[in-house]
Amino acid sequence: MLFESISMSVIKKDKFNIMLSHALQEHSEPVPADFTDRMSRRIREAEEQKVLARVVMQERLALAGCIVLGIMIVFSVAFFPSVVANFKELVETSIRQATQTINTIQYGLYLYAVFTGIFGFAVYGFVDLLVGDRWR
Repeated sequence: MLFESISMSVIKKDKFNIMLSHALQEHSEPVPADFTDRMSRRIREAEEQKVLARVVMQERLALAGCIVLGIMIVFSVAFFPSVVANFKELVETSIRQATQTINTIQYGLYLYAVFTGIFGFAVYGFVDLLVGDRWR
């Protein structure tokens, strides 16, 4: 049974291949010279359309987000003025703290540079001591 089903599927495949080859030989049509160029252009245009559609969707979402954010800001100013006043103080405090942090980092930058140089030289010396001539 199993052998018969396998042999029948092989016979069907062979029969299909024979029929296909005869059909292709009988109905061969010349292919235009610019056929591949036209097909590749169509494929490229389809891909460009997909990318363009994606960009347009992203722009629409960004615009919708800006509109919603603007509406939320207007409503918050209109209905919650005390929260907006506290937010203003919070932003001013954050800016002051950020400038202090930047000034502190600038002051300590030279110290960090010296420590980094010393650490790098120590690591280089240690590796040179362990590896020696094999490293060069």
